[in-house]
Amino acid sequence: MVIEIPHLRGTLARALVLLLETVIVPSVLLALLLHFAGLVPALCAVLGWSALVIGARRLFRRDLPRTLLLCTGLLVSRACFALVTSSAVVYVLQPALGSVVMFLIFVGSAALGRPITARLARDFVRLPAELFAHHTVKRVFVEVALLWGGSRLIDAGMTIGFLHWGVEAGLFSRGVLSGLLTALTIAVCAGHGWRKLRRVPGLTLRMGWRSAAAT
Repeated sequence: MVIEIPHLRGTLARALVLLLETVIVPSVLLALLLHFAGLVPALCAVLGWSALVIGARRLFRRDLPRTLLLCTGLLVSRACFALVTSSAVVYVLQPALGSVVMFLIFVGSAALGRPITARLARDFVRLPAELFAHHTVKRVFVEVALLWGGSRLIDAGMTIGFLHWGVEAGLFSRGVLSGLLTALTIAVCAGHGWRKLRRVPGLTLRMGWRSAAAT
C-alpha cells in the first residue's frame, strides 16, 4: 500500500499568507492603534483590513478559499463583539475560549477511540479506508489528536497568562506566539506520524514531488 503525500511547499506558502492576513496583520494593527488612537479606531482598522483582504482578492480574481472566509468571518465577529462590549479584552479572550473548545474536541475524540485527526487528514491526503483497520495507524491518529489537544490547551493558557500583563501582551501572544506554537505543533505531529507510519508493515510513504519528478 502506497500513500502519496502532496507537495507541501505550496500548501505552506498559502498557510503563511493566510496567517498574515487573518492573524498577524490584524493583531499588529489593533495593538498599535489601541495604544495611539483608542479602541474604536483600532477595531475599525481590523474591520477595514478584513474588507480590504476580501476586496483585493476579488479585484485581482484570486481564489477565496473557505478557510480564508471562515477565518475572516471569525475575525469580523470578534471585532464587532468587542465594539459592542467596548472591550479589547473580549477580542483577545474569544480565541482562547475557542482553543479550550478545540482541546475538548481533540482529546474527547481520542478518548472515544475516534480521533478527529483521522478525518482531518483525509482532507489533505488520500487515505484508503482499509488503512484505518491497522492498530498502529489508529494509535498514531489518537496520539496526534492528544498532541493537538495539549497544544490548544497551552495556547489558551498562554493567552490568558499574557492578558494579566495587559491587552498589548495578549495581542502579542495571539498574533505571534500562537502562530509559532501552531507551526511547532504541526512539525511535531508530522514528524511523529511519519516516523510511526513508516514502521507499519506493507505501507510505503512517498512525497508527491518525487513521483512527479520521476514521471
